[in-house]
Amino acid sequence: MTEDARKSGMHRLVLSDEAATRRLAADIAAILKPGDIVALSGHLGSGKSFLARAILRALADDPTLEAPSPTFTLVQSYDTPRGPVLHADLYRVRSPDELDDIGLIEEIEQIVTLVEWPDRAGTRLPAGRRLDILLDVDPDNPETGRIADLSGGVLWKQRLSIAVASRKLIDSAGWGEAKRDFMLGDASTRAYERLTRPNGETAVLMISPPRPDGPPIRLGKPYSALAHLAETVDAFVAMDKGLRSLGYSAPEIFAQDLTTGLLLIEDLGSEGVLDAERQPIGERYEAAALLLADLHRHTLPAILPVAEGRDHVIPEYDRQALAIETELILEWYAPHIAGVTLPAVTQAEFGRIWGRLFDEILAATATWTLRDFHSPNLIWLEEREGLAKLGLIDFQDGLLGHPAYDLVSLGQDARVDVPASLELRLLAAYGAARRAATPEFDLADFARAYAILGAQRNTKIAGIFARLDKRDGKPGYLKHLPRIETYLRRNLDHPALAELKGWYQAHMPKLFETE
Repeated sequence: MTEDARKSGMHRLVLSDEAATRRLAADIAAILKPGDIVALSGHLGSGKSFLARAILRALADDPTLEAPSPTFTLVQSYDTPRGPVLHADLYRVRSPDELDDIGLIEEIEQIVTLVEWPDRAGTRLPAGRRLDILLDVDPDNPETGRIADLSGGVLWKQRLSIAVASRKLIDSAGWGEAKRDFMLGDASTRAYERLTRPNGETAVLMISPPRPDGPPIRLGKPYSALAHLAETVDAFVAMDKGLRSLGYSAPEIFAQDLTTGLLLIEDLGSEGVLDAERQPIGERYEAAALLLADLHRHTLPAILPVAEGRDHVIPEYDRQALAIETELILEWYAPHIAGVTLPAVTQAEFGRIWGRLFDEILAATATWTLRDFHSPNLIWLEEREGLAKLGLIDFQDGLLGHPAYDLVSLGQDARVDVPASLELRLLAAYGAARRAATPEFDLADFARAYAILGAQRNTKIAGIFARLDKRDGKPGYLKHLPRIETYLRRNLDHPALAELKGWYQAHMPKLFETE
């Protein structure tokens, strides 16, 4: 491999046998998207067709798929669960102009394209979406071994690095033979895969590369920095170790690549805190409230270890973070959902009201705030005992904040309707447990902070869901907005929020329109 190849991000893989080639095919298939081009080069007999066929079978999720070589037909199309795929063999193509006649180029942005002998296409295959794989026989293992040099265009470089690093991590951890299945991701840039060994044992691959900086919006900082969102996987590792040290069921970490942002972690399963109709199971929600009460009785550190000589400082849920989150409703919900444009003086009044409320929140003693303590991130582990019955995930954005915040996340679950009666039950259970550990605990003061933070959180979420629809093209989150609006109105009824309620009634009356 030349020095220029190294600088361009080329990866060289030694494939010891056909099984290793099939694993490479599965790894590539897992990250392919419509518009991607896999360009397979190499001498006759180097294994191009074998790798292409293996990729096709992985995309089709059918290891027995008939995939004849298109040497004579030039192209062969397939309908797969991942969308249409075109397999082309250009060995007999004499000029790039012939590609128009065989229909290779016309829909290339909507399909996955596998191309053997891509050099015959000249410059007709877009470079940005192209993954080049050069195959050769391994001289040290000529019977079954192959060497694959992988390099990608601008849209492939990070994906390729993650794919290669993931395979290295999985193999080194002893999970090389596991089947990999994509799991539903969250609203962030993280992705997850479930790994299943032949014996049925499972683990989860968490893919969380360093967060790229968005555009600066204040003080030269992007939103993620202002809101103290986790920049690297270090935050998850640190919080995970901290929670496990207290006896809670956070996932065990089997292997990690902190540089790339990869973790192989314990699979806590899929049994949650909702019933078959996706309604809250009261006993499980109450168990979650009691876990929070137990967590909040501890004096917790602000710095947690990640690895030898590497620590994570838990950020504070400070005024800047609280404010930038509430302002999302002004930027996204107000124009896109409420249909109003708010002048600067009105927005300034909004900030002034919130500033006084934040004074109360910031005066309290801070504790670990896991930040998204709600049904998607709570796993029920029936076989475990006590507080360990509740599995915890998705806590990497944890901060040092008011203890009421996580109870709000639970009692005003963004994705399921929590009846007011259950919410009061959670508050009562939490308050009783806190008083038992700390007799001076004041439930009335806590309930006041709960209402303030409930309004803050639901104000933030209303803005986020509107942004996910308007900016990110994810309208599915809008179905949750009526629930968020109901929670927000519920919080605004607390006497501590009378002035804020008046502002909302005057400037966002749509919020109070109920069917």
